[in-house]
Amino acid sequence: MLNYNVKIGLVPMRRDCTPRPGAFNWEIAEARGREIVAYIEEHYATENVTFADLKGVIPVETFYAESDVEKVAAHMRAEKVDALLMINANFGCEEAAALLAQEMNVPVMLWAPLDERFDADGMRYTDSQCGIFGISRQMQRYNIPFTFLNSCRVSEQKFAEGLDRFARVACMVKNFRGMRVGQVGMRPKIFCSVIFNEGELMQRFGLHIVPINNALVAKKFNKILQERDAELVEGEKLFLERYDVDDFTKPLLKRIYAFVLLFKELFEEYNLDAISSECWTSMEMACGVLPCSAYGFLLDEGYLVSCESDMHAAITMALLSCASFGKNPPFMGEFTVRHPQDENVELLWHCGPFPYSLHREGKKPVEYIQRQWFEAKHSKYTVARFDQDDGKYMILNGTCESADGPFTNGTYVWGRFNDLDKWERRLIEGPYIHHMVEIEGDYTKEIEEFCKFVPHLKPDSMN
Repeated sequence: MLNYNVKIGLVPMRRDCTPRPGAFNWEIAEARGREIVAYIEEHYATENVTFADLKGVIPVETFYAESDVEKVAAHMRAEKVDALLMINANFGCEEAAALLAQEMNVPVMLWAPLDERFDADGMRYTDSQCGIFGISRQMQRYNIPFTFLNSCRVSEQKFAEGLDRFARVACMVKNFRGMRVGQVGMRPKIFCSVIFNEGELMQRFGLHIVPINNALVAKKFNKILQERDAELVEGEKLFLERYDVDDFTKPLLKRIYAFVLLFKELFEEYNLDAISSECWTSMEMACGVLPCSAYGFLLDEGYLVSCESDMHAAITMALLSCASFGKNPPFMGEFTVRHPQDENVELLWHCGPFPYSLHREGKKPVEYIQRQWFEAKHSKYTVARFDQDDGKYMILNGTCESADGPFTNGTYVWGRFNDLDKWERRLIEGPYIHHMVEIEGDYTKEIEEFCKFVPHLKPDSMN
């Protein structure tokens, strides 16, 4: 399962120079670094974000010497940090900074607090912004990816937003590296559009695709039906509480809910982060019912399952879920038809796998012919897809605002885009298909920054 907790190493830096009044005074830099670290730890720790500092690691808790690189790196590895925030307390030391970043191989953010002290005699003591230019250049020479937060006060909203975004990016990176995605069944023959390259995903990104055949699925499914009836009865009750259920589907509710228990078993047994699953051909033949509604249940519980054997959609789901720290469930709403009256509104639809928590208030969802029917709530959504052509991987990303539109079947949201013609052309010209992943909120900046830390992956922004 995905891990949404992130630990960030706080590394205040100064230039190594003889203590003296004037520029680069080391005592002022050290005091400044300690104050900033203390402020960050007090004000920005959350249930998902914690910090590691340099207390007890080096004498002055401020990093400046190349000889301390291994000591600091060993401490940060022991703390299992997922990212580094390098804080330029004065001019900083570009050699030591680049060596530490190279040693750690985790996402790095560079930041210089605002230089505010100007004495009457004209003396300045920090020049922190100036040092960031030198450090960034050294990072570039070492081919070390990094992100950057503009100079500001640690108490400003700009800093809070920048640190939060960086933490979300770090969550995406830590889960993407070594991600394990289950492949349940084969793709339907007619769905050539969801073909993917398993070897390339492993070679380029270290992703592990775990094949799970439908014979095993059917065996597990039947065992659940025989041995876990009490849980299935509770699942049936949940369906009846949440939905208006048609007479055809009522006798099948326990069988549909069996998929929820089945997929949880698969996540546990194979240590999976997401699953790409076959859904409406051999799955129905093997188990006698459709799993669409079960996927919606699973998404609300944090188990990410893409339908129609779309591996790239499953990967996209995982990335967007990490960007939200697992707070918002992603879902697959494919580009389907344009709004009949509004040229910039598109139907983002699928037959019934949306998470129940997204249904629009005021109308009870329907469970009809084994599938959910409801409109998703009005909100702003990120729309994205990880895909490739000829080995060139990209993430298409942008946003839409939900809009009113005609009632239709399945699960859906009408999305208003700034320029729908542009989106349509981008999908037609590739390397994407109409299967997109949505999540409530705007995570396009996180996607842009994430791609900095993943070789062979480029952002493709539509905003």
